[in-house]
Amino acid sequence: MEMSESSKILTIDKSGNGVLRLTMNNLDQKNALSERMMSEVMSEIRNASQDKSIKVIILAANGNVFCSGHDLKEITAARENEDSGAVFFQKLFDHCSTMMELIVNTPQPVIAEVDGIATAAGCQLVASCDLAIASNESKFATPGVNIGLFCSTPMVALTRNVHKKNAMEMLLTGDFIDAEKAKDIGLINNVVKKEDLSGEVKELAEKIASKSSITVSIGKKAFYAQAEMNLSEAYKYTSQVMKDNLLNDDAKEGIDAFIEKRSPNWKDK
Repeated sequence: MEMSESSKILTIDKSGNGVLRLTMNNLDQKNALSERMMSEVMSEIRNASQDKSIKVIILAANGNVFCSGHDLKEITAARENEDSGAVFFQKLFDHCSTMMELIVNTPQPVIAEVDGIATAAGCQLVASCDLAIASNESKFATPGVNIGLFCSTPMVALTRNVHKKNAMEMLLTGDFIDAEKAKDIGLINNVVKKEDLSGEVKELAEKIASKSSITVSIGKKAFYAQAEMNLSEAYKYTSQVMKDNLLNDDAKEGIDAFIEKRSPNWKDK
């Protein structure tokens, strides 16, 4: 028997304009990254990565908590195991790391639509997405230090998106920052009114979806790859990427369309 939409912890909405919307819907657990939640998110992203009709992925959440991070009740229950939870803890953090890497490595851009609180691994999730738009009521924190568990894995995504001193302040104090501060330090792209959030994200997603998907996927992959290289290596690598990109049909079509002052007809190849 199929579950009702309200009983699902992840709802899926695939529009006809190339946008896939994944909405975390486990309000009782404050959209925590339980093993089940992570597995369902990863399953949908993996499916999307093989679906050429999907050009952009939106990751949103119902309720006033975007994502509370790992499920602390799940962690506490694992302490009853013979190894005090060691095997479960390793599996949990490996699972989470795999999900964050999947978001970065999937060919489609992933946009976080944040309306509410994002803490610990929830903040990591926001930082791992390619773009993030938040409502003016949103707040962010890496508060593990307050409960004796430093946010070491969230630190990986955080330090790759914000200035080191801002990241260290969040990690060492555990304090919340508001959406405007999150924008100032580079954690999110923009802040909008709560009532405008979904519309703004939809508009952004559809704008990106209107581009050549093969070109966007080439650019996303190159963006993250060159960021780990020194200057000389980065230029050598991206020069090769641009050469290969120019040999694609969409690059020829895009340039021809620009010269001819018409809209391009993308073939996504």
